[in-house]
Amino acid sequence: MPINITMPALSPTMEEGNLAKWLVKEGDKVSPGDVIAEIETDKATMEVEAVDEGTVAKILVAAGTEGVKVNAVIAILAAEGESVEDAAKGGGAAEAPKQEAPKQEAKPESKPEAKAEAPAADRAKPVEGAPLRDTAVQAEQKAGPAPKADGERVFSSPLARRIAREAGVDVARISGSGPHGRVVKSDVEAAIASGTGKAEAAAAPQSAAASAPAAAPRGMSQDAILKMFEEGSYELVKHDGMRKTIARRLQESKQTIPHFYVTVDCELDALLALRTQLNSAAPMKDDKPVYKLSVNDMVIKALALALRDVPDANVSWTDDNMVMHKHSDVGVAVSIPGGLITPIIRKAEEKTLSVISNEMKDLGARARSRKLKPEEYQGGTTAVSNMGMMGVKDFAAVINPPHATILAVGAGEQRAVVKKGELAIATVMSVTLSTDHRAVDGALGAELLGAFKRYIENPMGMLV
Repeated sequence: MPINITMPALSPTMEEGNLAKWLVKEGDKVSPGDVIAEIETDKATMEVEAVDEGTVAKILVAAGTEGVKVNAVIAILAAEGESVEDAAKGGGAAEAPKQEAPKQEAKPESKPEAKAEAPAADRAKPVEGAPLRDTAVQAEQKAGPAPKADGERVFSSPLARRIAREAGVDVARISGSGPHGRVVKSDVEAAIASGTGKAEAAAAPQSAAASAPAAAPRGMSQDAILKMFEEGSYELVKHDGMRKTIARRLQESKQTIPHFYVTVDCELDALLALRTQLNSAAPMKDDKPVYKLSVNDMVIKALALALRDVPDANVSWTDDNMVMHKHSDVGVAVSIPGGLITPIIRKAEEKTLSVISNEMKDLGARARSRKLKPEEYQGGTTAVSNMGMMGVKDFAAVINPPHATILAVGAGEQRAVVKKGELAIATVMSVTLSTDHRAVDGALGAELLGAFKRYIENPMGMLV
């Protein structure tokens, strides 16, 4: 019996991914544990291993395909002793309904009076397990594929039709790349980017929109924004999955989390001196020190210990309960091409500075090559965002749910300070704690930041 290889869910929140590369071809034999493909999620590129033994009978989803839904059949495996040809014909049953969907849309509407006989409650009732959608999208789905100019219908997805209509693009002029030539979202976006497929009838409304007063940028369509700029003075760069996820999560954060901010200045001279001593005392291996501490490593440790000392701030908010965390799992923002990711140092309060430093170097390197595993960047109880190395004096970071806090770290710089009534010079670093006011009140946030400041200014406390 043929074995369907499906798109795996590589994280609890993953709904779709990009099939970046096949590492096998049709006719290859595979065994459990063999790496057969690379899948790109919004945060990482991950290898997919075979679960069963057999021969690759047919590859259904080509390398480079974007937006492959979780559990969609991507290839067919012929079991031991089974004909590859028979398996290729008999597998992929789960994909069959999707392949036939355009034909069902193309059927002429029949007996409208029969539809009227259905109770309104039945018509409005959603299918169990299906996501709720707005009425406009439902109406598009009922409308079926768009007609071509010569009367022939063109297959297109509801989302593609909606995007095309908003952009003034005629889907009948677009070549579809989906099953049976169906026009999908990526086809419409490509047509918009290239300027092809513009509907002639759309010219009048567009000119009227151009003469209308300028509206607030928020919520404006792409066409409305581009009309404000001279043609040829820009280029369009398509959002990748990471950028879309960052935009969605940060928008949700600012819309749902009541942020408030607490800032303190920390003197770094004692910490810098201790860091120099520890690095100079590092043992050598293969002519290299086994660790090299950074200020950021010590910031991670100080925040982890502060959360241990102030456990009421080591929480996550839910509508029903306060989640009280038993360990300090500190996420660290790492800038990568196209966005950022926050690998997590688990149980950081229990780890030595050298262990934190080496873990962070490994996680940072794999983050930049997009090789992190989901469990290495999902979750956590707080986060650190350090822009000091970029010369930024101070800033406020956006909380990344499910965290209730995030620490924004500025640059250490020499400043004039007053000590015992006299003017002196000290290396000072400004840090700002963003907190979720639902979970961490002002006094509690100040207590947490005070504990952090004590560890930074008395760093020997991090070693005992």
